[in-house]
Amino acid sequence: MGTTRSMSRNPEGARVERAPGRSLEPDDHAALQHGFSGSQLAPVLEVFASLQGEAAFAGEPQVFVRLWGCPLRCRWCDTPGSWLLPAEPRARVAIPGAARREPGWAGAAEVARWITAVEPGAPRTISVTGGEPLLWPGFLRALRGEVGERRVHLETAGAHPAALEDVLDAVDHVSLDLKLPADLDAPQPIPGALEPVPRDEAEWTEVRRRVLLLVQGRDACGKLILGGCRRATEFEPILDDVAELAPGLPLFLQPVTPMNGVPAPGQQAIDELVELVLARGLAVRVVPQIHRLLGIP
Repeated sequence: MGTTRSMSRNPEGARVERAPGRSLEPDDHAALQHGFSGSQLAPVLEVFASLQGEAAFAGEPQVFVRLWGCPLRCRWCDTPGSWLLPAEPRARVAIPGAARREPGWAGAAEVARWITAVEPGAPRTISVTGGEPLLWPGFLRALRGEVGERRVHLETAGAHPAALEDVLDAVDHVSLDLKLPADLDAPQPIPGALEPVPRDEAEWTEVRRRVLLLVQGRDACGKLILGGCRRATEFEPILDDVAELAPGLPLFLQPVTPMNGVPAPGQQAIDELVELVLARGLAVRVVPQIHRLLGIP
């Protein structure tokens, strides 16, 4: 079977060919800074104030900046409407009592103004989510310069290690999904994105290990998403990698909220996964999606 190649253009218009599964090379980091994925604009889906519903900061009031576009197809995804990048994206800016729509392609300065507009009171931590924010590393770096001393949190699937390395100094916390490849349907790369997407178990293992090395010792957490159709033992390769490469990374076991035909796990599976984590000397908490329980965005 032949190798499928994706095409993108750099700022000078030259085409860049890239095999989806190949490893990144040093020149990729420069490409991320200057090509499509390095643009200081990003396609914004919505900006709104709510409570963080997941992982280490569950329950904290935050402002969320959700971006369009994700190449992954997680079967339990609760925001599949963010996957596809529209030709003309529109942003919902949820100003209290006066929500409005704006052109979605926006720079960091404009998004910073939207963040201030949606806050009901005092400034909050900013959580950039998606979609996959690491498709837009230039925007993330620019946002850091527009929001002053506020904390900026990044929610990511961890599929783009070069982009993560590029933005680590621009964010204060990384919430990293540690996904089972078996929970993913075939990826659908975003046209123009320069960094390849993992496609199989071997590629996910390589990418996961690189990402764990990047977040080791930083303000970060890992999320283990457990669906009702999975056995706890399927997570053992992930847990072994965490124990080896990032043993200080706190883990949050998130039972799936039933959706898209994926059921919630039973108590036995949750207990078994907790024990597998503890057996490796790792820290774990079980935290469901509290925003789903509360019925809030």
